[in-house]
Amino acid sequence: MARPSNPSNLELQALSVLWHEGPSTVAAIQDTLPDGKDRAYTTVLTVMQNLERKNLVKRSLVGRAHVYEAAYSQEVIVQRATHDFLTNAFGGRLGEALLAILSAGTLTPEEKTKIERELQRHKTMAAKKTTKKAAKKAPAKKAAKKVAKKAPAKKAVKKVATKAPAKKAAKKAAKKAVKVAKSAKKAAKKAAKKVVAKKAPAKKAAKKAPAKKAAKKVAKKAPAKKAAKKG
Repeated sequence: MARPSNPSNLELQALSVLWHEGPSTVAAIQDTLPDGKDRAYTTVLTVMQNLERKNLVKRSLVGRAHVYEAAYSQEVIVQRATHDFLTNAFGGRLGEALLAILSAGTLTPEEKTKIERELQRHKTMAAKKTTKKAAKKAPAKKAAKKVAKKAPAKKAVKKVATKAPAKKAAKKAAKKAVKVAKSAKKAAKKAAKKVVAKKAPAKKAAKKAPAKKAAKKVAKKAPAKKAAKKG
């Protein structure tokens, strides 16, 4: 449905009759206009024709009478008119507008009850909005705190992770050093054994050498002794 046009003040009065009384003829609208002023039938007919041209009312033929009904609900039309009135007359200040409207007349007990209910509904809605905002902010703060708490833990994990390979490398190097030391000891022992094995025959030969020399001396002395005996 296309956006409705803005009705004039008199057109709004005619629409208010349709909203409260239902579908009506021009004569019925003429007698029920809220301001109570005397207007000619043709004047009211022109108003209804203008509303029909603006697509704000629908006209139907009931017998020989033309009956008009509102094309839009009161809420749709009045919301726009109220917004314009609030902006133009009060600069958008709702409190001032309400006080001005209340001072313009008296309220029935039913109207007072409705207004109180509406005010209570507004309070409840405002409280819910505040609660929702607080609820939205609270998880965000908690999440931020959790992240802040986890951050040092992550850094510590990273440090441990970086230290872990260093420790492993150190252990591997130590193991290798132990293996090298062990192999060096084994090699040293083998070399020592070889040296000892080489020295042993030399000692034996050294022991045998003096004996040979003594034998030779004895052998030399022996012929001399024999010669002495013969002489």
